[in-house]
Amino acid sequence: MPAATTGGTKGRSTIRLAPMQVPKASDVLATELRERILSGEFVDNAPLPPERELVVQTRMSRTTVREALRILEVQGFVRIKAGRGGGAFVQRPGEKSVADSVGLVIRGQQIRLAALLETREAIEPFCAQLAAAHRTDSDLVALGAANDAIADAGEDLTAFLQANVDWHVAVASASHNELLTGLMMALSRAIYTATANEGFVTEDVRGTTLRAHRSVTKAIRDQDPEAAARRMTRHVHTYAKSVLEYENRTSIPLGEDA
Repeated sequence: MPAATTGGTKGRSTIRLAPMQVPKASDVLATELRERILSGEFVDNAPLPPERELVVQTRMSRTTVREALRILEVQGFVRIKAGRGGGAFVQRPGEKSVADSVGLVIRGQQIRLAALLETREAIEPFCAQLAAAHRTDSDLVALGAANDAIADAGEDLTAFLQANVDWHVAVASASHNELLTGLMMALSRAIYTATANEGFVTEDVRGTTLRAHRSVTKAIRDQDPEAAARRMTRHVHTYAKSVLEYENRTSIPLGEDA
């Protein structure tokens, strides 16, 4: 039987291949290490092998190994410690990773303050409800410290806003739900930035905030989930309403740069 031909000019193949994208060696190594971290094979805070050992194990160049570690550091999967006893240490994603990612979306999409407040109204009462059910003694200490800081802030706007953020994050932390805590960290930071306005944060706003926080804290301390959720709902709704009233009264959009 005659041999099959490829057609075209005799002796010359007409087969054509599409261009191929070959991943960089550093990306391949970074992916391998990242998957092992996510799977739990590499535990949190565990040291990775030194660079020279990774070079031997992977048979990749030192430059490739360093680049892979830099990729993982930027992505938040390892932290690099310099000096004696230093190296690359595993850092599994947690609440901060959630907060940083959500924070980037908020800034990148320029999410309106009204939308941030709506989101907080949707999730924070449930955080308070969970906090009342799961809080520990250390959670109560954190809540009390934040309330004391608000009371001591006086007319210091920065101190008040930071203490306010600390309290809201402490409520979420007391829920012991990592996703909710990460979301509240991001929302609280963004709302802090958007409401850093002397005209809005009046003495009345400070006093109302402190009273509401103490009321919610008491429900959490008493392990009363229904009261905690109800009081938090009232607090965040009242706060959102006061923001909108301020914007309507002054024609100054507080969240313009949030």
